[in-house]
Amino acid sequence: MSSIEERFSAALHGTARAWRLAIDRRLKHLGISQASWMAIAYTAKETEPPSQTRLAARVGVEDPTMVATIDRLVKAGYMLRTPSETDRRVKLVSLTEAGKEIYKTVWTEASAVRLELLGSTDPALLRIVTEFLETMLTDLESRI
Repeated sequence: MSSIEERFSAALHGTARAWRLAIDRRLKHLGISQASWMAIAYTAKETEPPSQTRLAARVGVEDPTMVATIDRLVKAGYMLRTPSETDRRVKLVSLTEAGKEIYKTVWTEASAVRLELLGSTDPALLRIVTEFLETMLTDLESRI
């Protein structure tokens, strides 16, 4: 029999993966990979253009994987790379107008998935689980 901690870990990992796959299925018509739509979404949510390294960490991939993803997004006309003004070795990424349009579709489809999956959830339970996960994330990020 698994401990509650093992069950929680498996449920958290499995749910996060299934959630991304559900959104991925909704975005299949765009012809972009999961890493690509996640990179677009995280870039859109940043207040300043993120570095490639920061974006890789946010998406949860290694730097070389993110470089290849950004290469494809630049080639597709969705992203731009610019050198940092403070460190020329650092490349910052931003969305083009076409990238911002794709993000609107990503956001709309992701919102539809959220509503489908969470629409019947008790708001009090959702708040408790959300606050727990946010606290856990903050704790984990402080250890990095």
